[in-house]
Amino acid sequence: MAAMLRAYIVDDERLAVQRLTRLLDATGRVAIAGGTTDPEAALAYLRAHEVDVLFLDIQMPGLSGFELLEQLERPPLVIFTTAFDRYAIDAFAANSIDYLLKPIEPERLDRALDKLQRLSGTGLRRPEDDSPLRDIRALARELAAQLTPGRRLERVASRVGERTTVIDVARVTHFFSKDKLTFAAANGRDHVIDFTMAELEAKLDPRRFLRIHRATIVNVAFVQELDAWVDGGVIVRLKDDKKTELAVARDRVRELKERLGI
Repeated sequence: MAAMLRAYIVDDERLAVQRLTRLLDATGRVAIAGGTTDPEAALAYLRAHEVDVLFLDIQMPGLSGFELLEQLERPPLVIFTTAFDRYAIDAFAANSIDYLLKPIEPERLDRALDKLQRLSGTGLRRPEDDSPLRDIRALARELAAQLTPGRRLERVASRVGERTTVIDVARVTHFFSKDKLTFAAANGRDHVIDFTMAELEAKLDPRRFLRIHRATIVNVAFVQELDAWVDGGVIVRLKDDKKTELAVARDRVRELKERLGI
């Protein structure tokens, strides 16, 4: 008899966690490893324990579903639970990830579990490559483009005391976070700005900017060289006066190379 899928549930609504737990128990196909309404607690658990599938809400206070995934080195297979309208979730169709539209129906849950069984493979083996993670990030960008109102971010403001500096986004070589602050590097200076990295990733033009690390978004137009680094990572050298070097996370290297046509 095949082992059951080990599942973990994250949703900021306690009733949603309880209902999905009941639905999954009723299928007899899933062992509930745990569940929480606190995404930070979920992050701690998932870093310490391996599960086969994560049932994950997208919009949660403090830490969104996408932000939670960004902080997991190798996330499990994911089924998003979402209240987004159909037009917004069409993006899922192109990815090896499934979704459940709230309120979740038992029949739809069974189909999602069928897909998970196929993706998990024999013995519920986790994928050896990082394609599910790349799919998640591609989906995050696609959904952000559909759900973020207004135009792409063209300028950012840096306020220091009574002085406000307006910075043209096209001149920003990279954005980075440090010591709980976010900076825009432009014109040889690092400017403190009032955005989180997740907000920037959602608002910046994805054709020009790419998140290469949890704490770094680079303007691809300023990339001059790539050098191999430890553990399969890469160092990017920029076309700026400082010849800035930025670390590229191992799971972001392929996407960066694709963007650069390498």
